Amino acid sequence: MRRYNSLSDDFYFNMNLNTEMELPQNRETLLHFFEIIQKHYPKMRNFYSRERTEYVLEEDKDQGSYRWATVELKRVCSGQVNPSSYDDAYAQHALLLDILPYALSVSPLDCESLNLMLGFDFTYRGNHNELVAEALGMPAAFDTFGEKTGGAIINYEPSIQIAMDESCKTQCRLGIETRTNAFNVRSGEFPEEQLSVYLTVRHYGTLDPQESFVDVFKRLSGICQEVVEDYVIDHVLVPLQHAIAIK
Repeated sequence: MRRYNSLSDDFYFNMNLNTEMELPQNRETLLHFFEIIQKHYPKMRNFYSRERTEYVLEEDKDQGSYRWATVELKRVCSGQVNPSSYDDAYAQHALLLDILPYALSVSPLDCESLNLMLGFDFTYRGNHNELVAEALGMPAAFDTFGEKTGGAIINYEPSIQIAMDESCKTQCRLGIETRTNAFNVRSGEFPEEQLSVYLTVRHYGTLDPQESFVDVFKRLSGICQEVVEDYVIDHVLVPLQHAIAIK
């Protein structure tokens, strides 16, 4: 995981479970759920609500590395920003998924989707879209289009989504999010913003009878690590890192 951290300014590892039915919202159930998490991670002591339907427990953010967890009406989320190791972040997400069936009465039948996301942020002052085009290249048709028009690139956010099985229930998406707009290009004023690379592996639908949430998460994690190691590092993260370094 330290290798991942060295390839971007910030790295995060998040898990989202989306449900078909609404989750319990009563005080006792929610507090019990968060208390179980806090027993394992005592530094998660900041608890608050947002809009009365989202409840958050998190660590202090001022250290640059922190854990967080949320419960919404139909979603449970867990994340770590700049984790010390992949295994540490994995253990946090696995804990939440393991306690969900009895702490929040979430059944494997009630799974709309289970998502695992690795995010990589690069801080860059300049035209993010042109940087992405220079670092990763463009399809021949798009490249020719850019040459013909001769204008500055104001939006270029390549993404690809692939089915990992014949039923398309497991999918993998790689995408880039830029934060340069037309005003920045027109004015020549580029604030220091985050250019983001997202890798998401997602399972759709009810789990198989013999599977638990942790079982599915383990399988998704294996896919995610394989894609990062075999493709994302060398073909996306390193080229972006090098392109920023020479600007």
